[in-house]
Amino acid sequence: MEFFKAENVNKNFSGFQALTDVTISIDQGQVFGLLGPNGAGKTTLIRIINQITAPDSGLVYLEGRPLKADDIYNIGYLPEERGLYKKMKVGEQALYLAQLKGLDRRTALKRLKYWFEKFEIQSWWDKKLQDLSKGMQQKVQFVCTILHEPKLLIFDEPFTGFDPINTNLLKQEILNLREKGATIIFSTHNMSSVEEICDHIALLDKSKKILDGNIHDVKAKFKTNTFDLVYRGDFGKISSSLDRRFEVVTHVEKPHFNELTIRNGNGINNNDLLQILVSQAEIVSFSERIPSMNEVFIQVVEENKQ
Repeated sequence: MEFFKAENVNKNFSGFQALTDVTISIDQGQVFGLLGPNGAGKTTLIRIINQITAPDSGLVYLEGRPLKADDIYNIGYLPEERGLYKKMKVGEQALYLAQLKGLDRRTALKRLKYWFEKFEIQSWWDKKLQDLSKGMQQKVQFVCTILHEPKLLIFDEPFTGFDPINTNLLKQEILNLREKGATIIFSTHNMSSVEEICDHIALLDKSKKILDGNIHDVKAKFKTNTFDLVYRGDFGKISSSLDRRFEVVTHVEKPHFNELTIRNGNGINNNDLLQILVSQAEIVSFSERIPSMNEVFIQVVEENKQ
């Protein structure tokens, strides 16, 4: 079910076109990757969703209706530029921000107790934010972002300042929020995180959307029908069995096994290809090269420069 939609959104700042006819659609419970190089328009779109600025034209919908002012209570936003008050105590600040989002004091305290215990940060309650490390501050801001249990969560580079252990912790919490029904917009330059978390992506470049789709479908679209093979046997027999239907990309002979990379240019399905190979050699491993999101990102952005 469609939960959020931005339709033909345009935004211009003093002659600079930040967004050009951008349309994205996000289903309920989806983790949607909003990707693009610096200056592509991602932050502008996020600010429009948060009603920090308005589009010059186009419409934004939440749950099938136009976005309205009090939807700020349905949205949680973790910005790339951290927005907490450095000299304010952590607990006092978290309580204040929770009440700004519509929670009463009692409910806010109950939820803060749960999250502070879960993240093992109870001892930070009376510390000033400036006394915490960057990663610690990020944990506090994450809690403040999700505390009012918004229907739509927007995370902009949420793992900045985190070590691998805390990055993994936050990833799991984001997935847990999805399981509980939250819809999530996830903006990052970390493509490995996109592959681990996102269901669907849109790639912006030079103010326009240039790629959109289910993450598995997007990666499949950029496949080159290339396969890596480790085998024991006679390369001549394999080569003759493949004949002109395949291109040998690389071949390396080693003492105990050989490595072969081939490109299938004739659309022979993987099972038939494997049967051909098995009949000619002992197959140690066989895998298709699937492009990473990092490779897709670079290729699409480079092609858009032309």
